[in-house]
Amino acid sequence: MTTAEANSASIFADAWRMHEGAIGRMAAGDVRDAAEKAWCATLRATEALILARTGEGPRSSTVAGRRLRAAAQTEPSLGELRDRYLVRQAILHGECFYHDYYDPVEIEQLVSETRDYIRDAERLSR
Repeated sequence: MTTAEANSASIFADAWRMHEGAIGRMAAGDVRDAAEKAWCATLRATEALILARTGEGPRSSTVAGRRLRAAAQTEPSLGELRDRYLVRQAILHGECFYHDYYDPVEIEQLVSETRDYIRDAERLSR
């Protein structure tokens, strides 16, 4: 296993921990914190994917998004993941966490579906 692969696996493990935290915060009724933890899980999974595929981790969510968009232009299999990343960034991070504007049902669904995002990012990182 290369260093990038080992580091990627560690980052994916962190994404799973963040997702578990999001589920716990949602169950406790803390929608905004659940949304931010789900966003962090999404970001960490994306960082791990990029590191695994390129050997270089992004330094910020902006760079992660930019690299994912660029990769999706040449690899159509990444297009859906890119779209899901952008939706999560806008809704979980932007609208819900920063602006306290949200639909609890929508947030609960996005928090739950973060599990699928992480799984897909892991699959696409190989």
